[in-house]
Amino acid sequence: MRERPARPERATRAWRNMITPGISDTRLVGREGKAENTVVDVGGVLVGGQEIVVTAGPCSVESEEQLLATAFAVKQAGARILRGGAFKPRTSPYSFHGLHEEGLKLLAQARRATGLPVVTEAMDTRYLDAVCAHADMIQIGSRNMQNYTLLEEVGKLRVPVLLKRGFSATIEEFLLAAEYIASGGNGQIILCERGIRTFETSTRNTLDLSAVPLLKRWTHLPVIVDPSHGTGLWWLVPHMARAAVAAGADGLLVEVHVNPQEALSDGEQSLRPETFERMMNDIRPVAHAIGRRWPLGTRIASKDDLPLHPQPQASNRATPDLFRPAK
Repeated sequence: MRERPARPERATRAWRNMITPGISDTRLVGREGKAENTVVDVGGVLVGGQEIVVTAGPCSVESEEQLLATAFAVKQAGARILRGGAFKPRTSPYSFHGLHEEGLKLLAQARRATGLPVVTEAMDTRYLDAVCAHADMIQIGSRNMQNYTLLEEVGKLRVPVLLKRGFSATIEEFLLAAEYIASGGNGQIILCERGIRTFETSTRNTLDLSAVPLLKRWTHLPVIVDPSHGTGLWWLVPHMARAAVAAGADGLLVEVHVNPQEALSDGEQSLRPETFERMMNDIRPVAHAIGRRWPLGTRIASKDDLPLHPQPQASNRATPDLFRPAK
């Protein structure tokens, strides 16, 4: 029998790079460095395991009343981690930029009241100590994905990190940003696909769900999806959340506000608590269909109690809420 000729070294290298891009530079976060999946412990909540973990809360911490009402609502629906921005990077210098240290204190208060671990963004190395003192996980936002000074400092910490994909970043650039953190000694990293900027203007970003199976193939780190920033439209969030779970995401990051029309930031992409609860119930069979566990809320609404085709409610939003039950 004729022997198969050896594959040229150049071809072998090209094949390996197709399987895992930039493999020589992702030695810590790539699959070739570690085959088994990493599970990140966020205040006792395990992300990257069998259960799909939902993180939810307001885009910005605005007040004690707003934060606590939202926190209790998302916990009741099944969220396992509370999100909320104390420091907000905004395009306009005149927009609301968060409550800063006061916002961090409110997040810590919400954690004590609900028992939910907290994730919030650190925009600058100057605020890392304050964020670490009040949060269970540090978020590196899309605008800071390639802030290498910040990544290096976070790498020195032993605190879980939620790294969001830059809105113009390739998958390889995303992985290399994670490698910066891991190279400092901090391997507790969760990757978040939150949409990329394309020529499409119908949505805020284009949610790249193909990134989920790609990342799951190329890295051992947990991968979650943010359908709120990925679409910018609240009524699209439940649809894309279901699709993200079907694509293999380890979790979701969803913006929820008790009164989105009065939100100081991103109200147009925030769900009302009742819509969030309906979404959580609707995703459960999708999770079970792919063999994953789905979190149970403290109160589970029966689908039998909800109309299949609810009538649109009066709202100043441009699109009717298809997921809100009629009164």
